[in-house]
Amino acid sequence: MIRILIADDHLLIREGLKRVIAQCTDLEVVDEANDGEEAIIKSRDSAVDVLTLDVSMPGPGFLEVLRRVRAHRPDLQILVLSVQPEEQYAIRALRAGASGYLTKNHSSSELAKAIRQVASGRKYVTASLAEKLAAELGNPTPTNKEPHETLSEREYQVLCLLGAGKTVTEAAEKLSLSPKTVSTYRARIMEKMKLDSNAALMRYTISRGLAE
Repeated sequence: MIRILIADDHLLIREGLKRVIAQCTDLEVVDEANDGEEAIIKSRDSAVDVLTLDVSMPGPGFLEVLRRVRAHRPDLQILVLSVQPEEQYAIRALRAGASGYLTKNHSSSELAKAIRQVASGRKYVTASLAEKLAAELGNPTPTNKEPHETLSEREYQVLCLLGAGKTVTEAAEKLSLSPKTVSTYRARIMEKMKLDSNAALMRYTISRGLAE
């Protein structure tokens, strides 16, 4: 039996995942977490084989969650689930130690397949993501990086939230940070990406489909 910890801040999503997994006789949900900190604690304390990890939860950023879980449970397989397209987070997630990445618009059978595959110790990626990874390996130091690809993980999260029209206060609440800290990240983003206004930041984010 493959034991699963679901980490997602939306109860409706967790209930949906549990219903899908309940249809599989070899899979069992043994615990749930509704924010990044709880996911770290429960992955350390619970007897689980696979953690399904949502990208956008309150608390530590998902890449920080990945790193901290890996430090305590190097044997735990982590499948990242997201509504965001692969080009936004997948390569970052795999580099940080994820076992696989799956967008939430895939079928229930694909989810079950992904869980089984990572539980066996193998990586799970879609065919389209495999092509992107091959391109990255073929050109590890590309010279034509998009400006947002130079951002840190936390800066990138702030960019996506502000670009979606969130205020500094709303973004701070979402990320469990202070408004002052988010303002600092915003200033760094503007400098790194050579943007001169909030409107320019929003136009950039929306034009590339990065808005959360």
